[in-house]
Amino acid sequence: MEIRLLRIDSRLLHGQVTTNWAKVTKVNRILVVSDSVAQDRIRLTLLVQASPPGIKVNVVTIEKMIRIYHDIRFNGIKVMILVEEPVDAKRLIEGGIKVDSVNIGAISFDKTKVMVSDAVAVNTNDISAFGWIHNKGIKLDVRKVSGDNSKDLWHSLLEKKLV
Repeated sequence: MEIRLLRIDSRLLHGQVTTNWAKVTKVNRILVVSDSVAQDRIRLTLLVQASPPGIKVNVVTIEKMIRIYHDIRFNGIKVMILVEEPVDAKRLIEGGIKVDSVNIGAISFDKTKVMVSDAVAVNTNDISAFGWIHNKGIKLDVRKVSGDNSKDLWHSLLEKKLV
């Protein structure tokens, strides 16, 4: 399995992913990796129905994603992985999924979080997961769409004195 993009985005599959990232990365499969979505029939159905033409969308748990990543039957598949939370990206990488960078699209704000960019809000759990990923030498790339200038999330966290 070739991971072409690992993206953290609270919205998961939406227009920017289907019209931009799917085309740029030339994937033939989008995997929404979320334990909660895999248990929610309504969200699962809506996400599968939002698939771009010619690209199959599946929703799987984190454990299943790790299992199929290591299964040779899935060699040759070009995949985009979408997760909602930084901790989910960390769990995938801990499970052996190999990536050079993690793309961060948007992380929703709530009262436990602080904004670090116009679309990214983090709390202590997020910062801890991002720190772990950063310490593995994996780039934290903030971009909504591929044409945006890449911003290093770790640099933004340092500037805001959050790490």
